[in-house]
Amino acid sequence: MNPAPYIPDTAPFTSAQRSWLNGFLAGLFSSTPESAAPPAAAQKTVNIYFGSESGNSEALAKLIAKAAKKQGLASQAVGLDKVRLADLAAQTFALIVTSTFGDGEPPANAVAFQEELLSDAAPRLENLHYAVLALGDTNYEQFCKFGIEVDARLEALGARRLYERADCDVAYEDAAAAWQTGVFQVIATMPDTAPAAAAAAPPARTAPPADAGYSKTHPFPAALITNRKLTADTSAKETRHIEISLAGSGLTYEVGDALGVLPTNCPALVDDILRALNCDGEEAVPTPDGVEVPLRTALLRHYEITKIPAPLLKVIAERSADKTLADLLIPEARDALNHYLHGRETLDLLADFASVAFSAPEFVSHLRKLQPRLYSISSSLHAFPDQVHLTVATVRYDSHGRSRKGVCSTFLADRTNGTVPVFVHVSKGFRLPASDDTPIIMVGPGTGIAPFRAFLHDRKARGAKGKNWLFFGDQKASTDFLYRDELEGLRADGHLTRLDTAFSRDQSEKIYVQHRMRENAAALWAWLQDGAYFYVCGDAQRMARDVDAALHTVAETAGGLSAEAAAAFVQKLKSDKRYMRDVY
Repeated sequence: MNPAPYIPDTAPFTSAQRSWLNGFLAGLFSSTPESAAPPAAAQKTVNIYFGSESGNSEALAKLIAKAAKKQGLASQAVGLDKVRLADLAAQTFALIVTSTFGDGEPPANAVAFQEELLSDAAPRLENLHYAVLALGDTNYEQFCKFGIEVDARLEALGARRLYERADCDVAYEDAAAAWQTGVFQVIATMPDTAPAAAAAAPPARTAPPADAGYSKTHPFPAALITNRKLTADTSAKETRHIEISLAGSGLTYEVGDALGVLPTNCPALVDDILRALNCDGEEAVPTPDGVEVPLRTALLRHYEITKIPAPLLKVIAERSADKTLADLLIPEARDALNHYLHGRETLDLLADFASVAFSAPEFVSHLRKLQPRLYSISSSLHAFPDQVHLTVATVRYDSHGRSRKGVCSTFLADRTNGTVPVFVHVSKGFRLPASDDTPIIMVGPGTGIAPFRAFLHDRKARGAKGKNWLFFGDQKASTDFLYRDELEGLRADGHLTRLDTAFSRDQSEKIYVQHRMRENAAALWAWLQDGAYFYVCGDAQRMARDVDAALHTVAETAGGLSAEAAAAFVQKLKSDKRYMRDVY
């Protein structure tokens, strides 16, 4: 008989997992005669449950479910709004892929799941083996908080962790792939005692192909057609309308999707950083993908050079004779650290601690990869064939004695040289109703109008008969009424059924879109009772919260519901995919 195989110390498992696996393998091979054929294994059920706000987690969960099927597993991707803890209690395996929204909160489709998970009445889950893949962004203080919360609570309820949680930054592909491989390796060694029936996946509207060889890692070099200012010169803001040609790309999109733009950094900022490093820019350094390029090229095209990265902050604190930064990095000084970082960039850190020197390769080793930016598409292919339009707020401001620029917004406004590297990011969680007769309500102040301009053009081009109601707001009607002529034209021809505006600086008391919602509560409630879909696009921290609160108020005042019943009504809208948000 051949010796039993074993899991080496270098395998990607914890010591407890390795011990369990080695024991299982030893028992398996010691009890099975070499000449005997192993019995056919029952197909294991391993569903992937996703919490998703913008669609990334959902798309990733579907890819993992597809990979699971190739491993011989029964698997479906299921939204967390479609599962109860009682369902999980009856299963042996569950993989959870979830993002974190806003200030450490669950995504919209996971709110009810969180409430049940944290409830004192939550059932025990001793039969369940689970693993969590958390998506987040280290630019936010509450990085991957909801995924961390789910992981800890499942363990507290008695579930057994299959594999260590992976907390993924914006560039999540490699970390997610390593987690997936590790999870499948563990599952392959384990028996399954759960029923084989997979939970039903929610129906999804089929989207057209969103790539033709072009993707996030291989963007299409699109031609810039139009770059015009939407706001008046006297406005406090600079918002631009960008038109890009997709001719020859094979790229297609649905309204509600986003366009990924891969920018280059500001050359003037790169020059300032090179001077701070005492480098000439010709030093050879690796890109994040391991290709050797000159330092100047790396800083222009491959690395984030504005937001201060945590590894650089840490190493400067360790090396500097000035202990100011080290004192700010203790947990108790978090507020003071945030105050120091506010309005500062990597260049400021280098200037503040100029005594700390770096070689070129060492410096870039502490930087993050330059990431594409996603913009809500503000056009429809039915109305503008072979084109994609964006509505972009150009970020420019001063802080700590320096002029600052948004990386991608000023790239689009000032530095494209006529070519924009782009790809389509499918957003299945932000779609028009399947029926063109369904009424829609859209709340989109500022650049949040982008997808709703697309919705309106799309529905008009296709002859949709459903009613359309838009709430739009900004600072001043005279300077900030984005797409005013278009919207008033659509209103005049009857396609835009209602247009309610809120210009906060046009009167002494500031008025916002949520105030207009409350003023029109009776009509808003009637539209919702008539089956209207409700959409929100824009700022997540303030506007989206205020609009959500206003929607609860509408249900209470116009609908006559109690606070609890109003909350249940709003949650039902979300579960039924009639309340969708594209927020950032």
